[in-house]
This record gives sequence, C-alpha cells and structure tokens, in this order.
Amino acid sequence: MDGVRKERRGFASMSPEKQREIASKGGRAAHEKGTAHEWTADEARAAGRKGGQISRGGRGRLVPADADGSAGANRPE
Repeated sequence: MDGVRKERRGFASMSPEKQREIASKGGRAAHEKGTAHEWTADEARAAGRKGGQISRGGRGRLVPADADGSAGANRPE
C-alpha cells in the first residue's frame, strides 16, 4: 500500500442499518431454501470451547503464577 486511503465500497459504504437489512434478507432466504446452518447443542458447545481455548492463547488454561506470586507478566512468550 502506498498510504492512499481508498473509498469505502460495497457493504462498507452502507449504513449499519442497511447492512443489517440486506443480511437479514439473505438469512431468511437461506432458511426458506433449507440451506441455512442451524447449530445443535453439541456443535454450539464445541464452538464455545474452541473459542475459549483460543482466547487463552490456545493453552486451554490460565497462566500459572510465578514463584514470586506474580501472574507471569514478565514471562517471555
């Protein structure tokens, strides 16, 4: 990029209300057609678990405290 700012195009140029309106129409059409994805309880649970692991850096647990009692803030990654 040469630092020149481009004009907003497509959805980016629309107001949030207009974006929501168009997206809503697409969602309704997909449900009517039968191609919309609907989450099962197990799928939703797995997705939430995966997101939680990612938000903790993929460790799946909190960072343990160092011997001095700090929470590992000075620990190199």
